[in-house]
Amino acid sequence: MGARLGETASELAGLLWREHTVYRERTGGVVIRGEHVQRWISLAPSGGRDEVLVRAGRILDGGTTAPARSEALVCLSAGTGELAAVCRRLLSEAAATPAAPHGHGQRGPRRRTPRGRTPRGRTATRSRHTGLASWAVVVVVVAIVGLYSAFYGRFFL
Repeated sequence: MGARLGETASELAGLLWREHTVYRERTGGVVIRGEHVQRWISLAPSGGRDEVLVRAGRILDGGTTAPARSEALVCLSAGTGELAAVCRRLLSEAAATPAAPHGHGQRGPRRRTPRGRTPRGRTATRSRHTGLASWAVVVVVVAIVGLYSAFYGRFFL
């Protein structure tokens, strides 16, 4: 399966992009990188005898790869043309999803919420005004310093 997968990946790379890099992964899969379009395709053997798991994703600034945005199972006996069609669909799905700025925080788009409400699981951001608990701590610290200086201050004079 490994040799067949490598040959298929080389043919597929020629159909998808003029400029590409094909390399084998440690897990036995093959990756096709299109640096000029900032996309990658991965072909990995799956549980089926003639099936491969095709995954598509982006290449981030600096050359690192982002996690796969879409994936599909494809039968190798269908031919390289069918495989190329599936890869193009996955690549278009990867291109349609918005990228996070500078490749950080790959969590997807932010949800908009009505004013004054926060999304579940997040704490509300506090304003810069000092809260009641902070004032209580300040008053206690000032009282302790005052008592200390009142009782022990006469010994230092």
